Amino acid sequence: MSEPIIEVRHLSKSFGTHVVLRDVDFTVNHGDVTCVIGASGSGKSTLLRCINLLETPTHGSVLFHGQDITAKGSDPCAYRAKVGMVFQSFNLFNNMTVLDNCTAGLRYVLHQDKETARKTALSNLEKVGMAPYVNAKGGQKQRVAIARALSMQPEVLLFDEPTSALDPQMVGEVLSVMRQLAKEGLTMIVVTHEMAFARDVSSHVVYMADGVICEEGTPADIFEHPQNPRTIEFLSRFREQ
Repeated sequence: MSEPIIEVRHLSKSFGTHVVLRDVDFTVNHGDVTCVIGASGSGKSTLLRCINLLETPTHGSVLFHGQDITAKGSDPCAYRAKVGMVFQSFNLFNNMTVLDNCTAGLRYVLHQDKETARKTALSNLEKVGMAPYVNAKGGQKQRVAIARALSMQPEVLLFDEPTSALDPQMVGEVLSVMRQLAKEGLTMIVVTHEMAFARDVSSHVVYMADGVICEEGTPADIFEHPQNPRTIEFLSRFREQ
C-alpha cells in the first residue's frame, strides 16, 4: 500500500460565525492525483489554503508524513517548500522576468547558488514549454507559475482552479502540462471545474458541497456510479454531454 503523504483529519474552518469547512477527512498517497470538485462556494479553495497553511484551520489537523504541521512549533515555510501551490491568479512578480520568477524561491528560500538555480529553473521552464521566453515579463503566466512551483522540487503540488482565469486556448495548454506531470508521477491535489480532466487524469475524486465531503472515490465511482443525490445532481449536466 502506498505511503500517505498528506492526511486531512477532522478539518473545520470558520470565518467568524460563517462555517466554511466541516469535519473534512481525506488522505493523499504518494503519486495520487486528487481532484476536488463541487460548485462555487463549496469550500474547495479554502480547503486547499488550509492544507498549505495560508489559512489556519479552526479545528482539526493536517499531517505531512505523519507529522502535524498545524501543531505549535511547526515551520510553515519549510513545509511549503515541500508542498507547493499554483494559484488561480498566478501570483507572479510582475517586475521580474520569467526566469527570475522561477529562481527567486530557489535562491532565497533554498539558498541555491545562482547557476544551480538557473539550471533548475530552465529545466522546468522547458518542461512547460516556456524556455524561449525566459527574459520576458508577463505572457503565459500560468505555465510560468507551474514552472516556478516545480523548481522548488515539491513532493506535492496544489492547484487552485488553475484554468479559471485563462482563455480557451490557454486552458488546453495548461491542462496538457498538468496531464504530463500526472504521467510523471507527481503527487497533486487539484481544485478544478474541468470535469473531463478530473474524470480522465485523477486517481481520486472528492466531491464537496456546503463545506463537507459528500462523496469520494475513483473517477469511475464518482462519474459513472455516483451514490449521493447531490453528486448525481452536480454531475448530471456533465454526464449528458
